[in-house]
Amino acid sequence: MSKDYYNTLGVERNASGDEIKKAFRSLAHKFHPDKGGDEAKFKEVNEAYQILGDEAKRAQYDRFGSAAFEGGGAGAGQGPFGGFSGFDGQGINVEDLGDLFGNVFGFGGGRQKSRRGADIEMDLSMSFEEAARGGEKEFSIYKTVPCKRCGGSGGEPGAEVRTCKTCGGKGKVVGTQRTIFGSVRVEQVCADCGGKGKTFAKRCGDCAGNGVRKEMRTVSVGVPAGIANGETLRVAGEGEAAENGVPSGDLYLHIKVRPDSRWSRAGDDLVVRREIGVTTAALGGEIKVESLEGLIALDIPAGIQSGQVLRVRGRGLSRTRSGGRGDMLVEVIVSTPKKLSREQKRLLEELDLK
Repeated sequence: MSKDYYNTLGVERNASGDEIKKAFRSLAHKFHPDKGGDEAKFKEVNEAYQILGDEAKRAQYDRFGSAAFEGGGAGAGQGPFGGFSGFDGQGINVEDLGDLFGNVFGFGGGRQKSRRGADIEMDLSMSFEEAARGGEKEFSIYKTVPCKRCGGSGGEPGAEVRTCKTCGGKGKVVGTQRTIFGSVRVEQVCADCGGKGKTFAKRCGDCAGNGVRKEMRTVSVGVPAGIANGETLRVAGEGEAAENGVPSGDLYLHIKVRPDSRWSRAGDDLVVRREIGVTTAALGGEIKVESLEGLIALDIPAGIQSGQVLRVRGRGLSRTRSGGRGDMLVEVIVSTPKKLSREQKRLLEELDLK
C-alpha cells in the first residue's frame, strides 16, 4: 500500500522545504522515545522526512509514490528507521538531528543550541480605553531573577575562584550513552560549573550557589495604541533567569481587553451607538458623541433612519501595523417615546408622518 508521507508530516503537497523541515522537527520532538514518545510514530516521521526532505527523492515520490523506494530503495525497509544507516548523511539529515538532539547526544560535531532561561506566558488584562490609547502598563510577576548579592555568579563575594575539578576547566564533560541508536558519544555542559570551568570556594549565601532566586518583580511594558484583544506582546529578556549567567528567556503577554459600554471595535474602526429623539431624526440637528479624545459635534441629517451609520474619518483606533487611524462609526438609534400627553398625541395625529 502506498504511504502518504505528506499526511504523516501533516503538510500540504505544495509545502515548501522549510515547512516540511519545521513539521519534521515538531513531530520528532513529540514522538522521540527518549522523551516518552511513540517509537513507531517516530520511525514513520523519520521515513517521511528522508523522502520529502530531499528534493530528488521528493520528485520521485510525487511521480511514483512510495513504491519508488520499496524493495531496497532509500527510505523503506533498511534497518529500524527505514534507510537510516548511521550518522553519515545517508539517511536522516544529521544537521537536523543535531539541531533537535545536539544537547543530548552531541550530534553535528558537538554543535549546540544556545541555552537560555525559560519563557513565561501570562495574560495581561486592560480596559478598552487603555488598549485604544496605548502607553506604559505596569504589573507584578513572581519569577526567577539573577541574584543581587553575587551578580549571578553563584559565588560568595570575595570567595576564591578555583578550576573546576569535574571538567578540568574545560566546561564540558564527555561520555557515552545508550540510546535507540546504540551507544553514542555524549558531550555535555559540566553540571558543576555550568560550562564556566571555574567554581568558587564558597557559595553565595543568598542563592545557595545557583546565581538565581525567586522574587516578585515589577515589569513595565509599552503597549502600542490600538492593540486588540487576543494579540500577544513579546518582551525580550523578561522571562525566567537561568543559572550560570546564561540569557534570560522572554515574556509573552496575551492581551485581554475588557468590554466597554461606550465603545466597541470593528477592525480599526471605533463603533459607537447613539440614541436620538424622533424630532431630531425628522428635522436633523447637532448631537454630541464621545470619542477617544472627548466629546465631538456630529451633524444629523434630516430624515435619518434608525440603524443608519454615520462615519467620522480618522477618529477610530490606531493601526498598529500600517500606521494612521481607523474611523469612528456612529450607529444612530431613533428612540420612540413610550409615554405621550394627549396634546402630543393630537399633534402627532395631525402631522401623520409617514
